[in-house]
Amino acid sequence: MRKNKFIRGTIILIIGGFISKLLGMVTKIITTRYIGDEGISLYMLIMPTFLLFLNICQLGFPVAISKLVAENNKSNKKIVFSSLSISFVLNVVLLIIVLLISPIITKLLHENRVLYPLMAIGLVLPFVSISSIIRGYFFGKEKMFAHTTSNIFEQIVRLILIIFVTPILLKHGLVAAVTGVVLLNIISELTSIVILIFFLPKKVTIKKSDMKPDKTIIKDVLNISIPTTGSRLIGSIGYFLEPIILTSVLLKVGYSNTFILNEYGTLTGYVMPLLMIPSFFTQAIGSALIPVISKGYSDKHITYVKNKIKQGELFSFIIGISVTLVIMLWPKTLLRIIFNTQMGSNYLRFMAPFYIAYYLQVPLTAALQAMNRAREAMISTVIGVSSKIGLMIILSSLRVGMYGFIIAGISNIFIVTIYNYIKVKRALNQS
Repeated sequence: MRKNKFIRGTIILIIGGFISKLLGMVTKIITTRYIGDEGISLYMLIMPTFLLFLNICQLGFPVAISKLVAENNKSNKKIVFSSLSISFVLNVVLLIIVLLISPIITKLLHENRVLYPLMAIGLVLPFVSISSIIRGYFFGKEKMFAHTTSNIFEQIVRLILIIFVTPILLKHGLVAAVTGVVLLNIISELTSIVILIFFLPKKVTIKKSDMKPDKTIIKDVLNISIPTTGSRLIGSIGYFLEPIILTSVLLKVGYSNTFILNEYGTLTGYVMPLLMIPSFFTQAIGSALIPVISKGYSDKHITYVKNKIKQGELFSFIIGISVTLVIMLWPKTLLRIIFNTQMGSNYLRFMAPFYIAYYLQVPLTAALQAMNRAREAMISTVIGVSSKIGLMIILSSLRVGMYGFIIAGISNIFIVTIYNYIKVKRALNQS
């Protein structure tokens, strides 16, 4: 029964992920057509900061709540409301921090136009945090249809808003349009929250005592979420530092600011989104694995856990290799159809085969988190990010353009994937 539930949940997430990713790509295409290469480059400059704070505001809630709900040892209502209390305090602090550091980041990026888009990030965070908590509950219950439906509606609303609101904002300038693209996430996340609430059990009564934060549950949530967030946070910090360090090094060795902005924008705005298409599906597989492995591991069903991990890796490999072949055969065609450009085709063909290792990395990380080995995942991220930044500085100093940055990123992928594989194997052998 649990086997069928896992496969069914995975299929739902993959199908839903495909639809959501397709809608997301359409949104990206339309956004690119409206705000152009310059607008996309500005947006991609703030993206590392955006992702850093998105990871902090979620605090690993989906993983922690999913694990606690799946183990079925505590009140689900208490788990959700205790997590919401953490979220409230956290997001008030984050909003203040974002507003204070935005001018500093603007100076570090050497681009004054990103100030208002950076400040807008703080307003989006609370809605993302609430959404992540409710999603965690549904993951724990292995009710993937609710998550999938909310994701699809979120993308539809975002697409509609981009189509109708962006042209209006462009009349007030490119900065207003880019800021608007950030703020539109508030409405799309609200839509997602409403859809998720619709799927919650209707007959459940919520008492005042249920809404009171439980210190024990808060401790349990934080014990799981902090190492999980630590891993993502370290990755996000590395991503946050990436354009700052890269810009400084390349400027120092003689590259122009225009070259850096255009090439970095091409890599992060066109090439990376195509390479990351399978990651949406592998993330879905990882999300489906966490409650299944968590329950199986706590019940000491190690053979069952091994089979689930193998299934997750197999699904990820099939999806990854299929997309990689398409990308390698028709890079220019894909870029032209999706983004109306051929910029970055050489980067795309060069990077595609190496990203198969990244697609295999996601289920391994999910397995570590489900087996109470989130600390190991965090250590692998520290090693990977440190090596990436070090290599990026060294190779970029050799005047090889963006290839220093690219090779450093590929090295990071292989280091983390191999490390996680070794740790998963060791955890299973010790059980």
